[in-house]
Parts: sequence; C-alpha cells; structure tokens
Amino acid sequence: MKLAKLPDRTAVKMNVVLAPGLARRLREYADFYAETYGSREEVTELVPFMLEAFLDSDVDFRKGSKRRHDESIGVSS
Repeated sequence: MKLAKLPDRTAVKMNVVLAPGLARRLREYADFYAETYGSREEVTELVPFMLEAFLDSDVDFRKGSKRRHDESIGVSS
C-alpha cells in the first residue's frame, strides 16, 4: 500500500500561562489575521498553527530532530 498508516490525530489539550504582554500581542495578531483574511479566528485556534509554523521554520531544531532520530535508529552521520 502506498499510503502510510495515518498518525495519531487525538488532540492533546495543554494549558499555558502567558505574560500579559504576550497575551495582548496574540490578540493583536488575531486582529491582524482578521484584517488580512477577512475572517476572525480566536487566538486559541491560531496558536497551534503558529507553533507548528515556528517549529517548521527553525532550521537548527529540524537538524537536531533529524540527528536524534538517526541516533535512535542507529544511523551514523
């Protein structure tokens, strides 16, 4: 079968405590999103996508993740 087994898609709920300044900036970001795309999304809906985009764009993190994965399966670099 060409399609791999689908990953676990069970949502994981996490609670975080934010500094007031960061909470304000996230609300401002949600406002900017609404201005840009013409649809309002709650901060809680945007944050998972923001975090994923941040992690995907972090080159050093990706390199470290690949290295840790290779080491866990016994691949030497």
